[in-house]
Amino acid sequence: MSFGEVTSSSEDAFDDYLDAVLIGGREERELILVDYLPMWATRFASERVRILEALGEVVRRVEHVGSTAVPGLVAKPIVDILVAVDDPDDEDGYLDAMERTGYELRVREPGHRMFRTPERDVHVHVWRVGSEDERRHLLFRDWLRQAPDDRALYESVKLRLVGERFTDMNYYARAKGPVIEEIMRRAAAWAAQADAQAT
Repeated sequence: MSFGEVTSSSEDAFDDYLDAVLIGGREERELILVDYLPMWATRFASERVRILEALGEVVRRVEHVGSTAVPGLVAKPIVDILVAVDDPDDEDGYLDAMERTGYELRVREPGHRMFRTPERDVHVHVWRVGSEDERRHLLFRDWLRQAPDDRALYESVKLRLVGERFTDMNYYARAKGPVIEEIMRRAAAWAAQADAQAT
């Protein structure tokens, strides 16, 4: 079972899943959002260099994803990075190198690992290259960058959650699930149309 498959499950089932995949357990946090900062793109660029130097040919792709990758969108001040590798479950290929570079393993679930900086201002998600997870993260980012109505819709949902305390920030992600799926339907139609026009 993956994170996506349990987001609509009962709260107890979701808690059990988080307890199984989170390194160090759940962390209660208050949601804080800030206006878009151009420095996030600069921070991504510097972290990208660190990751490529640490992992070398293991890396197939490094991308800036999440809300900090969308100019004009409010976000948690945490830069999300997608790293695509052949097999995320083969930790021998990257785990030690990531930890030597200063990243700490936070999530271990089938087909996905998440590392973060000690300051918790960068999250590095390791996904399988060519996977549905990789595709969805990139499509969501690309669509929001050029769809002002959906960007405003997504932001309005995020802002309604400001100030709430979550037993873990994965509950914040879960609360956004319905609007993300709504937006993804339009993003998928846009991508399909673009593919049709290219053929």
